[in-house]
Amino acid sequence: MQDQVAALTMVRDDSFFLQIWLRHYGRMLGLENCYIVNHGRSDAIHELAQGANVLGLPGTPFRNFDMKRWRLLNHVMAGLRCYYTHVIVGDVDELVVMDPRAGETVLQVLERTAPRQILTPVGLEVLHRIDLEQEPVDRQVLGPRRHVRPAPHYSKPCIVSTQAKLARGGHFADHPKLEVPQDMYLMHLKYCDFATYCEVLDRRNETAKALGVSADKAMMGGHWFPENRADDRATFEAFAQIPLAERFDLDWLRERMRQTWRPRGEKGMWQVERPDYGLQYRLPQRFVGTL
Repeated sequence: MQDQVAALTMVRDDSFFLQIWLRHYGRMLGLENCYIVNHGRSDAIHELAQGANVLGLPGTPFRNFDMKRWRLLNHVMAGLRCYYTHVIVGDVDELVVMDPRAGETVLQVLERTAPRQILTPVGLEVLHRIDLEQEPVDRQVLGPRRHVRPAPHYSKPCIVSTQAKLARGGHFADHPKLEVPQDMYLMHLKYCDFATYCEVLDRRNETAKALGVSADKAMMGGHWFPENRADDRATFEAFAQIPLAERFDLDWLRERMRQTWRPRGEKGMWQVERPDYGLQYRLPQRFVGTL
């Protein structure tokens, strides 16, 4: 059994996404190399994650939620690096996937990747085209869902094998060198299923309400607050209006990331340019079943 790569996430009640996360990384890395921070000590999360490593934390709502969450993840990641060469760290709805044309899994790529660096896969948001896709995503995601859009905001420095600090949200790192692996993607699943999207935002809105403070004082994503929530169905219907690229090719985006790499000017962090490119792709058949 492999012992070079670990995966780390933190979850609060999101059983839907954790099932996908455990299936993906458990199959790839072995459940014994998967680490879950169970915020709120949910029994459902604990049962779901049997075979993996679970750290339970109190779930009392508090201000600066996201800042404290990433402070914890940074420290746990640093500890895991004492035992693993690479640590994949991120939100439970973000998963690293290889394009099957590469002929290698994520694990195989990392096993031959030298340490003391950070890998930043190209970020893709998986879209539920409710006008085209009716099949549920209970057994797999890619297959029932085939449409993605480039998401530079989610091109995150998520594979760490060196001393580093990740910024709140995991969007930036204090590491000056950009490594963008060929054929590797960070799939963001927030929009992969319309019904789940609505349920997750309902729960997050309740959590934000319990804090009793405004979004600017809570130090958490504005989407947690109902006043910032758009019409859910209209959000998904709008995906049909995004222009569809003729073929799946994102080498141009990798090059764009390299060209726009620069200091962020914030505690030594670095970043790439993160515009909305206004297009979507249909994943080739070879991606079906990879997630």
